[in-house]
Amino acid sequence: MNIVCLDMEGVLVPEIWITFAEVAGIPELKRTTRDEPDYDKLMEYRLNILREHGLGIKEIQETIAKIDPMPGAKEFLDELRKITQVVILSDTFEQFATPLMEKLGWPTIMCNTLEIAENGEIIKHHMRCPKSKLTTVTALQSCGYETIAAGDSFNDLGMIQASKAGFLFKSTEQIKKDYPQYPAFEEYDDLLAAIKAAL
Repeated sequence: MNIVCLDMEGVLVPEIWITFAEVAGIPELKRTTRDEPDYDKLMEYRLNILREHGLGIKEIQETIAKIDPMPGAKEFLDELRKITQVVILSDTFEQFATPLMEKLGWPTIMCNTLEIAENGEIIKHHMRCPKSKLTTVTALQSCGYETIAAGDSFNDLGMIQASKAGFLFKSTEQIKKDYPQYPAFEEYDDLLAAIKAAL
């Protein structure tokens, strides 16, 4: 049995931190896993900037409420879910993802969580498990699933490499150049066709 594992940000919805950086006028927050492979390091960097500016969960959630899925993302997911099981594996947080999952028709997502103070300050991030995307793909395989994975960033490479078929989607030129063995697509129709061929 197959299961398709998709990244969320940059693949189905715009990058939350980039959008928030633009709204808040803090360009330093545009740094993502495309720039920094070490996610813990990246999150500590982000949380320190939020503290410096006195920003917390409320401001980020207000921005997320205005984010819509990328054009064609929901239709792509709907079509894919008609033919196979799909799970979104994301390094985002449940406090960020819920309104976006509603807009995408409530697909299954596995992500992380935030520790939030009463005043709304984000104190700490808690990862679901180490190397969460790769660990989850490996666990699914141990249950008898064959995985197909697609993502855009450094933190997606583990699940892509471990899967029977892996694809880059809307990735950077550098990642595409460094990993030419993985087909790279820019359009949902092309990614859908590649996944169907791999099933």
